[in-house]
Amino acid sequence: MSFDTLGLSAELRRAVAEQGYTEPTPVQQQAIPAILEGADLMARAQTGTGKTAGFTLPLLQKLSARPIATGHRRAVRALILTPTRELAAQVQESVVSYGKHLPLRSAVIFGGVKINPQIMKLRAGVDILVATPGRLLDHSRQKTVDLSKVEFLVLDEADRMLDMGFIHDIKKIMALMPKQRQNLLFSATFSDEIKKLAAGFLKAPKLIEIARHNTPSELVSQIVHPVDRERKRALLSWMIGSKNWQQVLVFTRTKHAANRLSKQLSQDGIPATAIHGNKTQGARTRALAEFKAGKARVLVATDIAARGLDIHQLPHVVNFELPNVPEDYVHRIGRTGRAGMSGEAVSLVCVDEHQHLKNIERLVRRDLPKIVIPGYEVDTSIKAELIPNGRNGVNPRGGANRPKRRFGSGRPSDNRYGARSGSSGPSRQYR
Repeated sequence: MSFDTLGLSAELRRAVAEQGYTEPTPVQQQAIPAILEGADLMARAQTGTGKTAGFTLPLLQKLSARPIATGHRRAVRALILTPTRELAAQVQESVVSYGKHLPLRSAVIFGGVKINPQIMKLRAGVDILVATPGRLLDHSRQKTVDLSKVEFLVLDEADRMLDMGFIHDIKKIMALMPKQRQNLLFSATFSDEIKKLAAGFLKAPKLIEIARHNTPSELVSQIVHPVDRERKRALLSWMIGSKNWQQVLVFTRTKHAANRLSKQLSQDGIPATAIHGNKTQGARTRALAEFKAGKARVLVATDIAARGLDIHQLPHVVNFELPNVPEDYVHRIGRTGRAGMSGEAVSLVCVDEHQHLKNIERLVRRDLPKIVIPGYEVDTSIKAELIPNGRNGVNPRGGANRPKRRFGSGRPSDNRYGARSGSSGPSRQYR
């Protein structure tokens, strides 16, 4: 199947071709026709399956088919909500890229940056708005955004938004829009909470399920290297140098660990930078740009970036520390093996993380191959230490479960998650 068969306009097919894509992914094959038909949609698709284009392309088509009349001020007609700043920025990039030959305007708004430039863009009028929930509500309170003309609503990474406590914000935003609109929900999981949310606003939705829940892409090879906790950094440096890895995304559990590891790698002669929630948006943008441009061979990230980073043909992902939550492992390694490309996911596992590894293997329903690197054999006399789980001190069971959040509870800090600066909420140190 080609994009020519999906009913897209010549302008959109041209933009897709300029991006180098010739065949739609499975989620695009199913989602694009359904959205063009006007159906509400509930889609489950793993990260890296091309779902952003799956909703961006048909939205651009439908909006361009009904242009704003001359002399009328542009109002927001399509709203795309995302949980993080990085994901919002990447969705906006897709809107711009695919809509480059169409007379449509778009903008992205999120927290952690000055609000005045966003206000100026909104006043100029936009057709498509990409936003994080908290910052969007900030604009609503200041009456700098009007959602009364919204025709299309997209909830991207809906499960992540619920997990981060955005349910109250989402409900407030929905109350600001017309009831008659087309609604699209994309999620990596269909939990009971997601189904409850969907039942509240989707109308006879079409259901799309692309991959089994929490299934890593088969294009990603997964391997575990057992190693002592104090020798992880040396092993990582050796692997990057000896294998001549030029682009490596490395995950740590905490912001402090990300900063420390990036400095240590730089001292080892490997250009590295870090990205996490404590950095300003400008610093995060620069770090990602340096990594994509090859100025930094290593980008060290916390899990806030696990679903927000889209790096073309990323070859290597390394779990320097296993995540406390098994599902985050799947999201991390989903940064590679995207768009039909192969990738490699390496996990450096010390004695403290044996339970974490068991939980991950149970989730993905396979035993991950374990290979000891000569010279980095495990010292069996080293005893396991408890690993902090973020909010409740330590978890003696190895972080098997994230502390549960009830449906509709709480909201996290905006500086970390891209909503609103100054808001209160529970802190997750492992982010």
